[in-house]
Amino acid sequence: MYAELTGRNRGFLTQAEQDALRCAPVFICGIGGMGGACLNSLARAGVTRFGMADPDAFEVSNLNRQVFAFLSTVGCRKVEATGRLLRDINPEIDLETYDASWPDELDGILAKYPVVVNGMDDVARGVLLYRKAREHRATVIDAYTSPLPSVTVVRPADPRPEDRLRYPTATRELDRLTPDLALECVRREVEYVLTHSSSARHLDLSLAAEVLAGIRPRMSFAPPVIITGNLMALEVINLILQKPSGTDHRGYFFNPWTARVERPRGPVSARVLGFAIRRALARLAAPRETAHV
Repeated sequence: MYAELTGRNRGFLTQAEQDALRCAPVFICGIGGMGGACLNSLARAGVTRFGMADPDAFEVSNLNRQVFAFLSTVGCRKVEATGRLLRDINPEIDLETYDASWPDELDGILAKYPVVVNGMDDVARGVLLYRKAREHRATVIDAYTSPLPSVTVVRPADPRPEDRLRYPTATRELDRLTPDLALECVRREVEYVLTHSSSARHLDLSLAAEVLAGIRPRMSFAPPVIITGNLMALEVINLILQKPSGTDHRGYFFNPWTARVERPRGPVSARVLGFAIRRALARLAAPRETAHV
């Protein structure tokens, strides 16, 4: 069956490359929007060895963007429902699933999976994942909290996002990461996104301010979420096949509304624009945070 399933990949992949995909182990942490789309494309491309972790169950609100969310899977644990659907694509898939205790098993997980996809929006667990990935020399493929599709490839020697984006976690043990500190991490990531992309033109900033204030759930829309997952899948394939990549630890944004790739700004313009964005974010967030308190 595998040969027939992957037969139309020929021309994009050689037989040797297809064999490499078949055997390569990939760990996906968070199998909701981006992570689920990435996992779906990798399975259809012929990857058969996966580890996946997600403690949540599918909800009705997931139906707008998560490719393994259906009315039939609402209420089901994501790892169990996704596993069933993956084997409906390819019954040969070899799958290890992890529950909410996966952070305690990271040393063992990363010893087996040198390629990791981060599909989470949990700040503390994301920081832990990156710290452990550096120890085990694993590469993490990720995306920004952004309304535009994006992708980053963080190799073992690359700076961690908590250092590059100036998270207030660098000198802290993660059990001391308060909700306010976690929210500040998100704010700094959003500051980077607004500085280095045209994201502000493609979302309602007043609603985004409520997200930053912690009084509204993160906004998500199927087309950019699923595009992001597919960009991640392509970078996984590049890594497995040792092909050159067009991105790095800073990544890029793909703007599907204008058909443009947006790359990080230079340091001088980023410094000037970043200052203005910080002031604007502070003005937007302050009254909502006061109301929330």
